[in-house]
Amino acid sequence: MPQAQKHDSEFLQAALIGLQHMLGALEQRIGDLRSHLGGQPAPGKAAPAAPESGAKQRTMSASARKRIALAQKKRWAAYNAAKAKPAAAKPVAAKPPKRVLSKEGRARIVAATKKRWAAFHKAQKAPKPVAKKAARKAPAASPAAPPAVAAAAAPAAE
Repeated sequence: MPQAQKHDSEFLQAALIGLQHMLGALEQRIGDLRSHLGGQPAPGKAAPAAPESGAKQRTMSASARKRIALAQKKRWAAYNAAKAKPAAAKPVAAKPPKRVLSKEGRARIVAATKKRWAAFHKAQKAPKPVAKKAARKAPAASPAAPPAVAAAAAPAAE
């Protein structure tokens, strides 16, 4: 039963959210109709609150905006000029000419490379020496073991 109550409360919360959404949409439509009829706008949301002091919102004149814009452009021009001076002041070292490999030098490099590869391939083809295994000693015959068993074990170990 507790599980059914949990589902019921979730269902009711979802229904409440949906109805609140519908209520907001209806209030919006009512406000639109009132504004078309020339009546007062919907209370609360539609009318912005007027400042209590009654002071008008300050506006800037066109000449003031122009003066501020020119001053800002002047500041940016000074900033960019100062930024560009250090870059221009540094002497840029001329790049040395690109070196060119002579035909003789290239031929020597090619010959050395071929010689190294030939040595490598020769080493690959050469048979590798087999390492000799250390001679194993035959296990010592135990005093309790019969001599026939110890003699049979010795030739098999080699």
